[in-house]
Amino acid sequence: MVCSFTELRGKTVINKLDGARLGTVCDIEVDTETGKLCALLVLGKGRLFSALTETLKVSWSNIDVIGEDTILVSKTKDQKKALKAPVSPEAEFYKV
Repeated sequence: MVCSFTELRGKTVINKLDGARLGTVCDIEVDTETGKLCALLVLGKGRLFSALTETLKVSWSNIDVIGEDTILVSKTKDQKKALKAPVSPEAEFYKV
């Protein structure tokens, strides 16, 4: 299956281990040297009327299935803690 970024953006990301909705895809991370997709950036649940949202980074190796409307990922509790680290545009991306 070939998929463009436009098709990925807006898809719902779900942790298949516990069924939790992590958010929707808002951006991607690409290694410019190899041209490979490294991670999906997921806009998480908002707080305070969606004024404060957290961006989650999901490593490509944790993605199990990309479907029509959803993306299923596998995250354990330890990996979830690392996943919930906020990603800001100025900061270097966290490795998951």
